[in-house]
Amino acid sequence: MSLEQRASTPSVVELPAMTVIGVSFDANLKQIAEEELGKKAYEDLTARQASIAGKADGHVRLVQTYPMKPGFNPNVDPFNQLIGYVVEREDTPVPERMTKRTLPAGEYVRMTHRGRESELGRTYDELYGRWMREHGRRPAGHDFEIWDERYRPDQEDNEIDVYVALAANS
Repeated sequence: MSLEQRASTPSVVELPAMTVIGVSFDANLKQIAEEELGKKAYEDLTARQASIAGKADGHVRLVQTYPMKPGFNPNVDPFNQLIGYVVEREDTPVPERMTKRTLPAGEYVRMTHRGRESELGRTYDELYGRWMREHGRRPAGHDFEIWDERYRPDQEDNEIDVYVALAANS
């Protein structure tokens, strides 16, 4: 697949608030990779997905929340990951050993990552780096991915929609 075919153009979208219930942990990117924390959380989630009532769809969301501190480095500094499902109601009961988080309505920059999940860093670098600089925007401290029927992490034809929350323009 050529780079042109794999390219996706970032676009700004307005999204409503959403509530996600799933498995949560705090770690940095190095720990996540070395200890396979994401893979373990995903397996735990899918094994217990029937315990989550009122799922809006069958697509898994990876929600990442970052400390908004100067010099934050996700390779060294821990941040929160929540792997779960969007639920239809904010007051949905939370199963034991799971977490609920409501993401506020707001603007997001969206881009589809095409390629292996191990190459996802280039999409995040594009959004948090070049795109933010060129458009004079700042991140709001969280982002999320949608893992739907196109999610094949170890395959070249893998696709993941990435949404980075944007801080309000001031």
